[in-house]
Amino acid sequence: MKKYIAVLLTVTLICSFGLTGCGTNSASNSKEATAENPMVLTLAHGLSESHTVHIAMLQFAEEVKQKTNGRIIIKIFPNGQLGSETENLEQLQAGVIAMTKVSAPGLATYNDAYNTFGLPYIFSNIDEFYKIMDSDKMQDFFLSSEDDGFVTLTYFTSGSRSFYTKDKPIRKPEDLKGIKIRVQDMKSQTDMLTALGGTPVAMSYGDIYTSLSTGIIDGTENNETALTTGKHGEICKVYSVDEHAMIPDVMVMSSKVWNNIEPDDQKIILQCAKDATQSHKVMWDKAIDEAVAQAKDMGVEFIYDVDKEAFRSATAGLVTEYRNKYTGVAALLDRIDEIRKGE
Repeated sequence: MKKYIAVLLTVTLICSFGLTGCGTNSASNSKEATAENPMVLTLAHGLSESHTVHIAMLQFAEEVKQKTNGRIIIKIFPNGQLGSETENLEQLQAGVIAMTKVSAPGLATYNDAYNTFGLPYIFSNIDEFYKIMDSDKMQDFFLSSEDDGFVTLTYFTSGSRSFYTKDKPIRKPEDLKGIKIRVQDMKSQTDMLTALGGTPVAMSYGDIYTSLSTGIIDGTENNETALTTGKHGEICKVYSVDEHAMIPDVMVMSSKVWNNIEPDDQKIILQCAKDATQSHKVMWDKAIDEAVAQAKDMGVEFIYDVDKEAFRSATAGLVTEYRNKYTGVAALLDRIDEIRKGE
């Protein structure tokens, strides 16, 4: 009942803006769309308007409008205006919104292959991550999920995730023993921390600061920007650069909407999405450099002499377990290996 009410409220809000499916001033497909009666698509996400991903999506929307001569308009609702990430995905599946941005493993509910992106040490370094994610074979995978209700238009890097605590360096898996670490509410993350010997505590990002302050958790894991934007560096003074995961954000579109867009317009949208990804890389690198500098000013110590091979070895069994359990994970891991080898 609560979910129904939430969807109803979202429909009401969207309709008040005269967007796709509700207003009379919106074409239902791109073939019929004109500058006077455009196809208007909603894109909802939970990030702030200052976030690099939101800025990249603004570029995407502007470029789509320009290259389609105003026939396709993308209206962006940031800051969780239309609900949480999970709710946005449900709305997309229900046809209430056209697009959203989610953390890639969040799509595993609809396509188990996306569990892969939440697993540890799938990518060796950022250069390999970009090589694989920018490849044609990965693009083919992104567009292969129409039967699951969505297609992925592009990804946005969210950097490497590492452990950080109030005062204890994490140089090897044994250092996590008895430590309560916040993880994202996804099975791959809780399984990873359990495999490393720590105690996983799943909670929303917004609860981390208070939980660190009150001792509910001893630390967490994230990229460097969380130290500053989330003010976690005020409490956590040791950031151990183990880089255990590179979990991308992805921008997805409803299959129903995608199939109402003409092939030539689909190509335009994909190119604009790719352009936004490339622009975001530059913005992200700058954001990381600024975050590290600011965190050091806050008194955060960065630990680089981390035994990454020990972490990789300790979690190798988890990757094998997911490969054996999920056919989609096995297929995507094989695809990643092919891209890595240049096959």
